[in-house]
Order: sequence, then structure tokens, then C-alpha cells
Amino acid sequence: MRKMSYNTDLDLENKVKKSTERISENMHIVANEPSLAFYRLQEHVRKALNPMVDRRVDVNKLHQELQGRCYDIEYAVSAIKSVDKAEDSFKSIQDNLKNAIFLKQQLKYEESRKKKPDTNSVYKRLSAHITLDLPELTELSDVVRETANRVESIMKSSHS
Repeated sequence: MRKMSYNTDLDLENKVKKSTERISENMHIVANEPSLAFYRLQEHVRKALNPMVDRRVDVNKLHQELQGRCYDIEYAVSAIKSVDKAEDSFKSIQDNLKNAIFLKQQLKYEESRKKKPDTNSVYKRLSAHITLDLPELTELSDVVRETANRVESIMKSSHS
């Protein structure tokens, strides 16, 4: 019987040894698992934090730009409303412009009636009937104008 008990003891010893190894391994895993979890968390935070901060800075910047544009829109709306209120002023300005144009035309008409063209000038009467299609020569036209002025002054001095 001793032999059987020795075999059972070896068998039992192997089973106990395997069990204790598994328990030890499980204890090692359980003991190290929280630190592994914290390591994974730290790794995730380290990788995700910088992009998340950058995104937050971008969102804050966009928020400020959006607020600025909202203020611009509010200002534009108030300006448009004030233009609606200025309609009477614009109508008054338009009426004053019409009156000013009419008065200017009247003044021009009165001045044209007061100024009578010098019909005594032979050159002017002659030039009114002569039409030539000459090319534009600036030097020639200056000379012609100067000559015409001289002829007129001679004619006036001879009548005097």
C-alpha cells in the first residue's frame, strides 16, 4: 500500500504544484493589472491630450470669429434700419438737387440771351458757312486759330 500512496502523493504533488503555479500566475496578473490599466490610460491620455487641446483652441478661436461676425451683422442691420429712417432726408436732397439743376439751367439761359454773338465779324460769318473735313492737326489748328484772331483784330481796327 505504500506504493499506491506514494503514487498518489506524486500525483497530488503535481496537481498541487500546477495549481499553485496557476494561482501565482493569476495573482501576478491581478496584482499587475491595475498598473497595466493605469499605464494604458496614461498612454491614451498622452496621445489624445495634445490634439484635444489643439481642437479646443481652434474651437475657441472660431467662436471669437463668429462673435465678431455676429456683431458686424448686427451693426449692418442697424445701419440698414437707419437708412430706412433717412428716406425723408434723401427725398429732400433729391428735391434740392432738382431745384438746383433747374436754377442752373435758368441762369445759363439768361446768360445766353444776354450774350449776343458778334455778327459783325466777317470771319465768323464766313467760317459758319464753310465746313471742311480736315484731319486733326494740332499744330495746324493752333496756327489757323492765331491767324483768324489776327484777321479779326485787323478787321476791327479798320472799321474803327
